[in-house]
Amino acid sequence: MTDSAAQIAKVALVGDHSPNVVSHTRVPLLLDALATRDRLVLDAYWIPSRDAEAEDAVRGFDAVWVVPGSPYRSEAGVLSAIRTAREEGIPFLGTCGGFQHALLEFARNVCGLTHVAHAENDPGADDFLIEPLACSLADHEDTVLLEPDSLAHALFGVERTVERYSCHYGPSGHLDTLRAHGLRFCGRDTAGAVRMAELPGHPFFLASLFQPELYGDGSRPHPMVRGLARAAVEHAARRSTGQPV
Repeated sequence: MTDSAAQIAKVALVGDHSPNVVSHTRVPLLLDALATRDRLVLDAYWIPSRDAEAEDAVRGFDAVWVVPGSPYRSEAGVLSAIRTAREEGIPFLGTCGGFQHALLEFARNVCGLTHVAHAENDPGADDFLIEPLACSLADHEDTVLLEPDSLAHALFGVERTVERYSCHYGPSGHLDTLRAHGLRFCGRDTAGAVRMAELPGHPFFLASLFQPELYGDGSRPHPMVRGLARAAVEHAARRSTGQPV
């Protein structure tokens, strides 16, 4: 068996880095905690959304993490990175804006809903997949109920969790179509609104409207972040031994 502690996984942080986004400032703390507490070593590279437009922007990475901070400077770049991770089996985590764009990418490229839009990016569109929330979740905590036998449930080890948000937009229409094409909505709030999604059959594809980066004080990685790190290290181990990834 390969010693995962000996592997260093290369992770793409896709988003427009800003010292004013709290989740961004938490990432270095989380990387340190993963290395010291879990022996999961991630070599992280920030990829601005415009740079992510390049076809090979995230190829060669062991994980792709689309971080909060929308509206991104390039919707196209973020969607391209998500599509590469989805199609090429690269472990993927999307948080807040990353969750919204993961659903948008799946709707357009898997479901054929080519005209659906994100209201924050295209407020004049006729058909929104992501639209303003009835009640803003900015700086809000709420309960998330996890689906049994899901990746999310396996990572958390509980049936419900309280998570922190910082967003004004969420998914609304076409959710039945996304589900019919294979996307699983694995976490909902107590009113039934979708808050998490995953892609069965993919090595690791998980997204949440809440921000796991805001969990605690940053000294203990959130289960989703730890799950991504483990998947990334496993991906790196397979690459190093020439196994299919």
